[in-house]
Amino acid sequence: MPFSLSRTFDTSTSCASPHRWRAGVLVGALVAAGCAAPPESAERAVPLPVAWRAAALPLEAPAVRAASAAAPDAQWWRGFGSGELDALIDEADAGSHDLAMALARVQAARAQARVAGAARWPVLSANVDASREGRLGGQGTVEGSRHLAGFAARYELDLWGRQAALGQEGLQGWRASVFDRDAVRVGLRAEVASSWLRLRGLRERAAIAHDSLDNARRLLRLVSARHAAGAATPLELAQQRGLVAARERELAAMRQRADDAVTELALLRGLDAIARPGDAAGGDATRLAQLRIPPVDPGLPSQLLVRRPDIARSEARLAAADQNVHAARAALLPSVSLGAMLGGSGSGTGGWFGNPLYRLTAGIAAPLFDGGRLAGERELAEARRAELLQSYRAAIAAALSDAQTALGAVSSLDAQALAQAEELNQARRAETLAESRYRAGAETLLVLLDAQRTLHEARDREVQLMQARLEARVALYRALGGGWRAGASDTALADAPG
Repeated sequence: MPFSLSRTFDTSTSCASPHRWRAGVLVGALVAAGCAAPPESAERAVPLPVAWRAAALPLEAPAVRAASAAAPDAQWWRGFGSGELDALIDEADAGSHDLAMALARVQAARAQARVAGAARWPVLSANVDASREGRLGGQGTVEGSRHLAGFAARYELDLWGRQAALGQEGLQGWRASVFDRDAVRVGLRAEVASSWLRLRGLRERAAIAHDSLDNARRLLRLVSARHAAGAATPLELAQQRGLVAARERELAAMRQRADDAVTELALLRGLDAIARPGDAAGGDATRLAQLRIPPVDPGLPSQLLVRRPDIARSEARLAAADQNVHAARAALLPSVSLGAMLGGSGSGTGGWFGNPLYRLTAGIAAPLFDGGRLAGERELAEARRAELLQSYRAAIAAALSDAQTALGAVSSLDAQALAQAEELNQARRAETLAESRYRAGAETLLVLLDAQRTLHEARDREVQLMQARLEARVALYRALGGGWRAGASDTALADAPG
């Protein structure tokens, strides 16, 4: 229940003690000044490791790595050397529904910031009123036409910084939406690159399955000929036929997974791509092994704080919550408002401004009883700020975990690639020797079947490992922020007055 002190002046009334209301305002402000307290500053310090546990890439000598590795660039995917991937990411930037929604949220947050900042300005309005009175009967006096016109202004003094805090809250919300848009863009590009690599890997694995099927059919003809000549048993013939059927099943499953990957990639690029999903990865015959694997300099763990848009988003939301706490506390203190009106009234014979007048008002209002609403809003703001502080810390922890996991995957997969190359060479040699010995009758079909299976699995693992190595680089680029940097406009926005 607020109380108020006000005084009105116009040309039709006498002026009695024009300083009373000023004294009331001053006394109320001085009494309440001791109750104002600034919000606590957020303790945002978090412990950070001084170095990564798995920053070294075993396939590169330190000297080579120091000369060639670089921090992630904003167009990091071009380092893989695929024009098809470049085109797909450009298409996703233009057609992604998720990115379009993030852009719309930026516009909404910008409008909300304007709404919040408008409270610090006076409100000016104009009004016009016209009336007509006429007598229907009796002896009453008839006034005729009457006109009222004027301008009114109202302004609330921001004694405790509440309006400024609300304006800053709106600006920080706008910044958070900008960083959220950037985080969506970074994630979208990484998802497109990973999806494209999976599609490429599945198509290469399908080609390997097709080659293995052709080889199994060729050997089936050999076993059938030996069986007809009495040199192979029915068991050997059944085993080879079973292997052919298994290769046919694997090929059909691999093609289905590749079709699903095409649809997944089209979804990331938007509705137009969904309507023509067959265009994805259709014109580039580059194999995964032919793509470049660019070295990446992960930098220091502390650099993640300025490289990740999701951390910047959490920080901006926390800053907005700080301002909201300030505003909620200031709402418990008295408020002072000023008003002014200038206008005139007239009758049908006196014109519009036959009786000009002005009015000046001032009022002070302080909450006395509201059922605990304002105190509850303050507690709600403080609890929300505590939640966002933990969200900010969690974002930093997640970023460190993402980067460390990605670095560990890069290091491990590169080490596996060295052993995999030798495994594949030996599997090819063993399959050639087993087939030669089987043709000569010096080896059983079981040995040949095992050699075929081993070679097929080694070739398939080679593609999977190459795909995993490339996807690990994509994950590392994403974990390091995808080359993101806060723009100059964001910095200017952060420093702008509310």
